[in-house]
Amino acid sequence: MVETIILIPLVAGILAFFLPRTSGRLLLVLTGAVHLVSSVLLWIYRPEALLNDYFAVTPEGLLSLIVISLLFFLIAIYTRSYLEAAEIHAEHVFAGSMLLFLGSMTLVTLSDHIMVMWIAIEATTLASAPLIYTHRSGASIEATWKYVLICSVGIALALLGSVLIALSMDIGNVDAPMSFSSLTQVAGRLDPLWLKTGFIFILVGYGTKMGLAPMHTWLPDAHSEAPSPASALLSGVLLNCAYLGIFKTNKIMHAAGLGDFSGTILMVFGLASIVAAATFILKQTEYKRLLAYSSIENMGIIAFGTGIGGLGAYGAMLCLIHHSLIKSSLFLCSGNILIGYASRAIEGTGQLAKRMPKTFVALFGGFAGISGFPPFGIFFGELFIIIAAFRAGHYGAVSIFILSICVIFAGFIKHIIRISFGPSPSTIRMEEQPTMIWPQYVLLVTSVVLCFWMPDTLYETIRLAVATIGGGI
Repeated sequence: MVETIILIPLVAGILAFFLPRTSGRLLLVLTGAVHLVSSVLLWIYRPEALLNDYFAVTPEGLLSLIVISLLFFLIAIYTRSYLEAAEIHAEHVFAGSMLLFLGSMTLVTLSDHIMVMWIAIEATTLASAPLIYTHRSGASIEATWKYVLICSVGIALALLGSVLIALSMDIGNVDAPMSFSSLTQVAGRLDPLWLKTGFIFILVGYGTKMGLAPMHTWLPDAHSEAPSPASALLSGVLLNCAYLGIFKTNKIMHAAGLGDFSGTILMVFGLASIVAAATFILKQTEYKRLLAYSSIENMGIIAFGTGIGGLGAYGAMLCLIHHSLIKSSLFLCSGNILIGYASRAIEGTGQLAKRMPKTFVALFGGFAGISGFPPFGIFFGELFIIIAAFRAGHYGAVSIFILSICVIFAGFIKHIIRISFGPSPSTIRMEEQPTMIWPQYVLLVTSVVLCFWMPDTLYETIRLAVATIGGGI
């Protein structure tokens, strides 16, 4: 079953390129449904992979997989109506690329071999690039090339980091498979100098794909130009995939007794990302770029919490899950706004509460959730991270963290109020269709429900994921 869940979207994606133009809409939903059922079965039974040197069902992988599967299914339902309303003509290319993107992200979540992980993350770049170029404008081709070039440079650095970790095995005379599971077990025998060097290259390499500053420059352009369903996937789950590569390498560092080294670097990059987001959010003129910088902020929060470890690592994992749910909902809302107002500019919108009330409720709810308001999960995740930072004595760092979050909130709410209640164009183009509304509500309700009721199996999976870096509650 482990390998099958990877093959399902890959085969469907290839098939989509050869089907009639509108058939891709139905294939997206069917494949999303089959993938979600398969992911739930994988969560329940947790079988061992046939190719167990390369693939494994790990707690952190399962968490990412179930989030990816749920999001893709809901986004696929939204996409059926969006493709018609947005008048996207090359639907077979869009649908095929979306399915291949799902397959490559699934491969990331189940990869246990360090080189298979690298191949899978590179595959996500290749599969998602056509999605950014969907509108085939000058701006979209520029954003696509920027995405491909910057992320490819990052992936090349991650490859070098993987090679350096292999070198640390040779110098330490360690004979073991190059899987994350095996490397974690023998980490104490790896050469620490080359292991540290390899971690730095992997952090910078995968951090580029994750959107950590200062390697984040591709992200606002790509999110701005991609169709909203693609933006929801890019922000909601692609960034998580890159984080997995960093997280699994960080586990090796902790097992080798180098957790303080890796944690400090993660905290620095995390704070840099939050500060960068705070700087740019204040002056944003486009709402999709605003959401993109919010993603950079949240990736910074996750990196910062992971670097602190302990309770902070648990908070980071909560933020990872809830950011995916809420940010995907917000990008789907942005699709409705773009179709309705025919403008990406914040000044080109207004009176959303009156003109599109259902979208407004989802947008304002998503804003509250992503800003860390209770009862949404990001509030608890950030609270755990702040408590962990104070416990660890990182008073200066946590002060910058709190100040930057306050600045981001001030900038964010200014733009949301302008979109919701500001002056508006005389007409809008869109009638709110149920299938372009209720997926956002499902995502937001899921986030709220998980705050009041977390199944024991979910809590245990999160605990196991962060236990090796001292995480837990």
